[in-house]
Amino acid sequence: MAYSEYKVVRVNEGGCSTLLFGGASIPEKKLEKMINEHAKDGWTMVFQFTEHSRFLLLLSRESVLVTFAK
Repeated sequence: MAYSEYKVVRVNEGGCSTLLFGGASIPEKKLEKMINEHAKDGWTMVFQFTEHSRFLLLLSRESVLVTFAK
């Protein structure tokens, strides 16, 4: 299927939890709500992956990058 428009959205784990506890999980309810809102606007989720990035030099933080298409 050919799409004419794409959008990439990032959802990060909580910064406070990462700072205080050294790690946290991706907020599933926030991710689910964001996906459903985009679906209502006609977007289809076509790809998602988890990225680990540096946070405040010493900590690691997870993000989920979601690609939507229309």
